[in-house]
Amino acid sequence: MTPRQIMASRPALHVIFDLDGTLVDSEANYYEAGRRMLARYGVTDFSWEDHTRFIGIGTRETVTTLRAEYGIDAPVDELLAGKNELYLELAGTSTEVFGQMRVFVERLHADGVPMAVASGSSRAAIGAVLAVTGLDAYIPLYVSAEEVAHGKPEPDVFLETARRMGAEPADCVVLEDAAPGAAAAHAAGMDCIAVPYVPATTSDPAFEAAGLLFPEGQSAFTAEAAYDWLRGGPGPATASGASGPRT
Repeated sequence: MTPRQIMASRPALHVIFDLDGTLVDSEANYYEAGRRMLARYGVTDFSWEDHTRFIGIGTRETVTTLRAEYGIDAPVDELLAGKNELYLELAGTSTEVFGQMRVFVERLHADGVPMAVASGSSRAAIGAVLAVTGLDAYIPLYVSAEEVAHGKPEPDVFLETARRMGAEPADCVVLEDAAPGAAAAHAAGMDCIAVPYVPATTSDPAFEAAGLLFPEGQSAFTAEAAYDWLRGGPGPATASGASGPRT
């Protein structure tokens, strides 16, 4: 049986990708955008460690929390617009797709598997990143958490993405790098391939519930391992460990 015939035997399969830290290595850009934005308001000690607390959390929720923590008087919408503007400047010149993720996307596309992106980033940021990396040729549909009532770890963005794809949640598999996203996938009734961006978060219960977990993150992820797992038929009872070394 050919790969296309194998996927044809599961015609309901839909794959939903988180964007930042999952498909593309953009967290450094988000950190720098946040650092520069905060510096405008006199905050000069925002560190990478501070930033890691917000990986997987939507941009609006992030700036809302930072505004409260640092006692910034400016409105949330002003902070949000400032960070998004700074991020778009960086994203247009220095966003890279994780190599094995690109291979995975191309393989799913070749097999006719519907794909979408569901992200906490703004629609403008998602669109810009997909365009600059060329992923928009494979994944034309994307949904921002700003378009739904609640961001991750609530399931809203994944449920809305499934609705726009015309898919049942149970027929969707989510790829995520952050615990809030994995929790959102679980709450949406979707299976999850978890590729932790921050290795220290691997033991989070949200990741332990994933159907397939790569504990060492992107360094361990391979398109072949993920594809083989999908081919085997994901489901709530599935529990797999890490893949082998990246090739």
